[in-house]
Amino acid sequence: MGEVTKDLAAGTVGGVAQLICGHPFDTIKVKLQSQPTPLPGQLPKYSGGIDAVKQTVAGEGLRGLYKGMGAPLATVAAYNALLFTARGKMEALLRSQPGVPLSVNQQCVCGAGAGVAVSFLACPTELIKCRLQAQSALADSGPSAGAVKYGGPIDVVKHVLKSEGGVRGLFKGMVPTLAREVPGNALVFGVYEALKQFFAGGRDTSGLGMGSLLVAGGLAGASFWVSIYPTDVVKSVIQVDNYKNPKFSGSIDAYKKIFASEGVKGLYKGFGPAMARSVPANAACFMAYEMTKSSLG
Repeated sequence: MGEVTKDLAAGTVGGVAQLICGHPFDTIKVKLQSQPTPLPGQLPKYSGGIDAVKQTVAGEGLRGLYKGMGAPLATVAAYNALLFTARGKMEALLRSQPGVPLSVNQQCVCGAGAGVAVSFLACPTELIKCRLQAQSALADSGPSAGAVKYGGPIDVVKHVLKSEGGVRGLFKGMVPTLAREVPGNALVFGVYEALKQFFAGGRDTSGLGMGSLLVAGGLAGASFWVSIYPTDVVKSVIQVDNYKNPKFSGSIDAYKKIFASEGVKGLYKGFGPAMARSVPANAACFMAYEMTKSSLG
């Protein structure tokens, strides 16, 4: 079995493990990010992560926490397969001779390259996911919000293609997606490699056990969100913005307006659930990836 096939298979398994662990946290993150700014004297729809969980479960049942999972489940396997395969191809390019482990800096370069590749898949997928996750938060913000009710992922795609500029509409938020994926993945793979080498006491990390891989994967995932979180907030608000009556003219405008109305706090809306999700989800992803790859030989 070739290296590319192994990366594809292991990345797919890792992606599914990551999604099952992490999607409920992601739903809460998007709801907090996209809830409308309350009018003066009014309280926000959700006071925090726990309140958003309670309201979601009360109103929609446990299924509400898995809203919008269809689109990422269909593509998370593809996302991780592409991420790990692109990183594998980058590793092959940078490796001086077969079998030689790469340095931490080289892994950062591989992660950045993989980040460019996956942005083209992540942007439309996340637009669909965010629209579905955010609609209950946006529904109560009055007719001025112009919130469209979607029946599911296919409904979102049909609506965007018909009413929001065709295929181009599915790539709304591409700039913040790239600004998130490129530095974020550079850091993830750099931190992951640095921790593995630290635990192994050198560049040969092939003998590491499950515990070390879980810790390295979990902390690598946490580093992603710590480094790029405001970019993700900007991406979410742009992707759920009303096409006909937009609040934001672009990424910089969204950043400025969120900062002006809510301060730094506004750029970190939903950070708690994102971090709570990131550690177990990425630990599961990296461990599933490594174990699948080693079982394939």
